[in-house]
Amino acid sequence: MKNFISIALNSLFKEQKQSVLLFDSITAADEIALMLNGQWDGCNGVIMAKFDEVAINTAAQLLEAAWCYQGDSKAVLDRLTNDELLRRYAMGERNFVNANLRCAVLASMNLSKINLSYAKLSWANLSQVNLTQADLTAADLNQANLSRADLSKASLVRANLTKADLQLANLKGANLSMANLSKVNLINADLRGANLALADLRGVNFHFCDLSGANLTGAKFFESELAFAK
Repeated sequence: MKNFISIALNSLFKEQKQSVLLFDSITAADEIALMLNGQWDGCNGVIMAKFDEVAINTAAQLLEAAWCYQGDSKAVLDRLTNDELLRRYAMGERNFVNANLRCAVLASMNLSKINLSYAKLSWANLSQVNLTQADLTAADLNQANLSRADLSKASLVRANLTKADLQLANLKGANLSMANLSKVNLINADLRGANLALADLRGVNFHFCDLSGANLTGAKFFESELAFAK
């Protein structure tokens, strides 16, 4: 009986679960949200409770836009320029979900509490940037320069930080659960109280890294490498 109830509840949850659709144009996302009674996220995403793929495809064709489900990584926005990002941030905007900022140069900028979840930031120069309490959930930071960056209390859940430079970075209290930090440079980084549960830490340079109070439950790492941490 319990199994039957559990199956029924799971089925009901799946039916009610909302889908997030990503478009390669912010304008298209805004217009399609209005056309199909969805919720525009202010960027290129549309949250839909119920939808028909035929209707989505028809609307997208009318607007000459491409789309995909969030996580498919097909519908990529045109690159957001540094000046445009900083202008909009200065005006109070904080939502830059799925922004394309590959190779951006944002060194020493103040971007605290910004929402860059699912953003493309590979090869970006983010050295000494202020990203305190920023949302970088599932962001792509492959080979990004985050040396001396302040990421205290930031959310980096499921983020891709492969080969990123986090030397001397402040990650105190950051949530890096399920993140990929393979081959990351963490020399002298501050990870006190950070959540690294289920993170991939293989090949990380932990020299003089402070892991006091960090949660390493289920994390993948080489024991010998941790010997170099504080």
